[in-house]
This record gives sequence, C-alpha cells and structure tokens, in this order.
Amino acid sequence: MGRRWVKVLLIVFGILAALFVAVDRIAVHYAEKEAVALAEEKYGYGAGSTDGFTELSIHGFPFLTQAASLTFDHVTLTAGNFSINTTANAQGDHLGIRRIELDLHDLSAPSVTARRVDANLVTGRVTIGYEELSGVLSRLTARGGALTVAQGTAPAGDAGPTLAPLRVTGTQDGRKLETAASISVAADEFEFRVPELAAQPYTWRIPLPQNVNITAVRSTADGVEFELTGHQVVLGG
Repeated sequence: MGRRWVKVLLIVFGILAALFVAVDRIAVHYAEKEAVALAEEKYGYGAGSTDGFTELSIHGFPFLTQAASLTFDHVTLTAGNFSINTTANAQGDHLGIRRIELDLHDLSAPSVTARRVDANLVTGRVTIGYEELSGVLSRLTARGGALTVAQGTAPAGDAGPTLAPLRVTGTQDGRKLETAASISVAADEFEFRVPELAAQPYTWRIPLPQNVNITAVRSTADGVEFELTGHQVVLGG
C-alpha cells in the first residue's frame, strides 16, 4: 500500500512539474513577444523591409521566478534587414542594417506594467554589408555608374579602433575611380568619408538603447562591424 501511494505521489508530482514548465514557457513566450513589439516601436528594428526581423530571448529557468522578482539575468535581442537614414535626411540616404545583436545582462524592471527595463551591462555588434554601402554611396553621389565599396588598407599610423579603412571603385563623371574611404564612429553615430567624392562626410545614427555607444569599428571581408558597449542602460521608456 505504501509503495502505491509513493507511485501516485510521483505521478502527481510529475504532472504538476509538467504543468509548471508549460505555464512557464507560455509566460516567457508572451513576454518575449511583448518585448519585441516594444523594440520595434521604440527603435524601428525590423522596419522598412519585407524581410526585416526582430527576435528576443529571455534566458534562464524558471521565467516566472525572474518575473516575480522583476529581475532577469540575461536577455538577447537580435534584429536585421531594416534601414536607417542620414542625420541630414538626404535624398536616397536609406542604408540597410544587416544585423544588430545585443546581449543584456543583469536586468531589472521598476514594475510589472513598466514599459522600460534597466540593464547593468550591454554588449553587442552591428553589421552593415558592402552591398548596402555601395548602394547608398551610388545614390548619394549619382554622377555616373555604380560605385563599389570594399575593405580597405589601414593607413600609416593607424587611427585605432574608431576608424575602419575602406576602398571605393567604379565610374564617376565619365572616369574610372579608385580611392580611399573610411568609416569613423563616436557615441551612437558613424561617419562615412569619401574625400574624393564629397567634402563632407555622410552621417548616420544607429537606433540604440540609452547609454549604449559604438566603441569600435572594423572592416572585414564580409562588411563593416561595429562593436557596442553600454553601462546602466535604459531600454524602452
């Protein structure tokens, strides 16, 4: 008889555990969906493209325990295939962002209904392809054939992590062009400089949570990568 009760209790415990896991996963899915909607509304992630996307994952189990304490250990946010415009709003200035990745650590919310979350540390990366840079430069200059932007060679006395060398080739005003270019970063903005084509740089601002900045940039074989870092970050709000 005693063994039967033990068996029954184990079965009940297993059912309750399964129900708890199911409820926990439903709750985290709902919370992630609401957070994605807020990120798209606040920062424009996933906008301006039919294949734009935004994904958010709340890590750790159980979620309900974290939600009850309004604290979360780790959240990741990934978005891509959306566009941004220059700070000057020039014609044809839309630039596609291939991908943005944010790793958020040690988060807290002021209340259950608050539309903001604070994170002690945020790190991440933004990637822009050379195809997108080539397209926007061709549109902004518009004096001949298409221009191609590619990885460049660092100049003597490398400017360090805040400048990435690029190379531009193509046709401009009926002549062949091959010239140096660069991207430099400061705060949440980056400047695209092509001295032979434009006296002033083209500037874009990346939509980032408050207190997240671009801390480094580099040109790779596949595109330009920006490193992101932030402390005492405010999301939403």
